[in-house]
Amino acid sequence: MGTRLSAAVVALILALIAVAPGAAVTNGVADNGEHPYVGLIVFYDAEGNPTHRCSGTLISPTVLLTAGHCTEGATSAQVWFDETVTTASGYPYTGGITGTPYTHPDFVWALPNTSDVGVVVLDRRVRLSTYGALPEPGTLDALATKRGKQETTFTVVGYGLQEVKPTELAERTRLQATVQLINLRSALTDGYNIHHTGAPGTGGGTCFGDSGGPVFLGDTNVIVGVTSFVLNENCAGGGGAYRIDIANSLDFIKSFL
Repeated sequence: MGTRLSAAVVALILALIAVAPGAAVTNGVADNGEHPYVGLIVFYDAEGNPTHRCSGTLISPTVLLTAGHCTEGATSAQVWFDETVTTASGYPYTGGITGTPYTHPDFVWALPNTSDVGVVVLDRRVRLSTYGALPEPGTLDALATKRGKQETTFTVVGYGLQEVKPTELAERTRLQATVQLINLRSALTDGYNIHHTGAPGTGGGTCFGDSGGPVFLGDTNVIVGVTSFVLNENCAGGGGAYRIDIANSLDFIKSFL
């Protein structure tokens, strides 16, 4: 049975949906073209007003994978794949690739199974030599009881905040960081979420605006999760991603491919 999110986590979720800048990888490094299939998404209401932004990953020329809480309630979207997205490129009103957002039909904010998965179907193809790859079903299952889980690493990528305190830093730059697995079988995760550490350094990891961005297995292009939530307002610690290697996610995503 689902556990309702704590007030702190709910507040962070609401912040992710706010009009203010989304979230970025704190203590990350510049992506430098390693993940050109990861983009910044702006979502719009029925009147065409920009409402919030997230990150996402192309898994085909026209299908972008992101989080359900990003696509929920949005009527349309635009995506930019620049390393740094600026107003000179038309952000947030013009210049991106337009598309239609779709949300997992079972999406709900109740842990552990939030079904926090969404896609954006683009109006034109983006042709690249490589895209993000979907995992085999159950890719992470063997890690649920594995000892030495700290040896399991993920690469998180996104356009979120670089810093919250003492000064908010919200450059719209694609960053990446390496994080480590904490748990797959706690009350928070229970087989549906990945609980991972923050990025190396003084703390950090995924933050507001990284929502929907990929959690790659190691240094591969295999997406085992999408960034879903953080556990404190400063993004100075662990984070959570909804698993993509489970049937609940794969069945929904593959219906668009």
